[in-house]
Amino acid sequence: MPARALDLLDLPTIARYRNDVLTLDSARALTRGHPFGALGLLAYINPARHLYAAAMNEKNSPPLIGGIIHTRGETFAKLLYLAPASNLDPARLPELLDHLAKQAGAWQAWQVLAEVEETHPIFSTLRTAGFSVYAWQRLWDATALEKTESRPGAGWRRAQAADLPAIQNLHYQIVPPLLQPIESAPTHVRGFFHAESKCYANVSSGGSGIMITPLIHPEENDLAAKLKTLAENLPERRGRKIYINVRSYQTWLEPALEDLGAKPATRQAVMVKHLTRFIKDNQPARTLPASGTVQASHISRMDVDE
Repeated sequence: MPARALDLLDLPTIARYRNDVLTLDSARALTRGHPFGALGLLAYINPARHLYAAAMNEKNSPPLIGGIIHTRGETFAKLLYLAPASNLDPARLPELLDHLAKQAGAWQAWQVLAEVEETHPIFSTLRTAGFSVYAWQRLWDATALEKTESRPGAGWRRAQAADLPAIQNLHYQIVPPLLQPIESAPTHVRGFFHAESKCYANVSSGGSGIMITPLIHPEENDLAAKLKTLAENLPERRGRKIYINVRSYQTWLEPALEDLGAKPATRQAVMVKHLTRFIKDNQPARTLPASGTVQASHISRMDVDE
């Protein structure tokens, strides 16, 4: 049976695999919690959200379930989860992934992203389905960092619209040019800016935790102090855990986090599947008018000293 949209009849299957889910969007999983939780399921009935789940059912085979999400205005969608994690059939899974990718294309996304540990068996299945690695990342648990002698909150303030050009310039300096079509520069600010340095921290939060994605120039000094004062003074923390996402193009942050006592998770591959975009409105190529002429170019020999 081909892949189809998830419906109410699949609720027993969801309940069966509640604790057997592979999450592929680490930030959302750590900040929002279990994708099959009550809040996660309620999100699917909101037509204003770009959130979609699909299922595949075949006789004599366990069902497969997958979810995908897209933020309006972004050029990419993200795979949220696959289930059951203990029995992801590599022969059937590419069909489900293609179905989810088609939904991402309907949202006008250019790519689909997925995050998975490089040692996980699904890594090779994603490659078979058209995904390739474009970066690596490690998530650091910074909930209980060691004390530093720096002044709490020194230099960090909420980013404002006036900071956007400086933040975009910092993005272009740090993110490699080959990755910028995937990780485009931010178009709005959501986090904290260090007024005295080349530092920006995007912050996303949910009921379960807070995720910090820093952009810090490699020439900056006192990295440990800057990361510590930021993590310690996040407003409205309410006891939630704090995580810091370090991509492979910012590895200079990892020694500072290690010195502070942050706990690293297993390295993950950040994978991308590029989607084909179709032009719906046919636009014929411009042609030269019948009365027009084209002037031929003339190339003359240039004498060069031997």
